[in-house]
Amino acid sequence: MPSKLKDNYQADIKKFQPKPPYVVNCVKAFLIGGLICTFGQLIQNFYIYNFNFTQQTAGNPTVATLILIAALLTGFGIYDKIGQFAGAGSAVPVTGFANSMTSAALEHKTEGIVLGIATNMFKLAGSVIVFGVVAAYVLGIIRYLLTSTF
Repeated sequence: MPSKLKDNYQADIKKFQPKPPYVVNCVKAFLIGGLICTFGQLIQNFYIYNFNFTQQTAGNPTVATLILIAALLTGFGIYDKIGQFAGAGSAVPVTGFANSMTSAALEHKTEGIVLGIATNMFKLAGSVIVFGVVAAYVLGIIRYLLTSTF
């Protein structure tokens, strides 16, 4: 009997829950994510044309600059507002990762530098780095197997 009451409650409450605006959210995420990527491309072009980097060598300073800007915007509370507006669009890999790490560091700063900031900041980074290394290894093996001749 309790299961039937639970099912009835779920059906009744569903009528009163707001429907999320999926299309609007997708458009906002697409536009803001695209703007972040366009900004990254502008930074890369800046390094290429002003410092004579090549397309390949401009990648590292571009990523470092995006990380610095995202960390600063997170520290000033601006990136969180962008994230609330854009949703997944603000989770573009480099800036979203920098935001996540900086947020974790800021959240635990009262516990001290080592036990608060460093420990909690690298909890997130550790799992992402391990997943990245394992995924790169597996994909590298698959690519090797597909491109090598037996």
